[in-house]
Amino acid sequence: MICPICGKEMIERYRPFCSKHCADVDLGRWFGGKYRVETEEMPDFSQLPANDDDYEVN
Repeated sequence: MICPICGKEMIERYRPFCSKHCADVDLGRWFGGKYRVETEEMPDFSQLPANDDDYEVN
């Protein structure tokens, strides 16, 4: 199996990646919005606070 980020051979410890670096690159892509899961459901924003002042801080 090859690493989906760089194409090197996968290392079991970081499966499916070859290194922590490539795993972190992939995670960064998720956080950055490069990847997304398609859905036909529309998000329900009615339960979200109207502004930042409405959030509870624990």
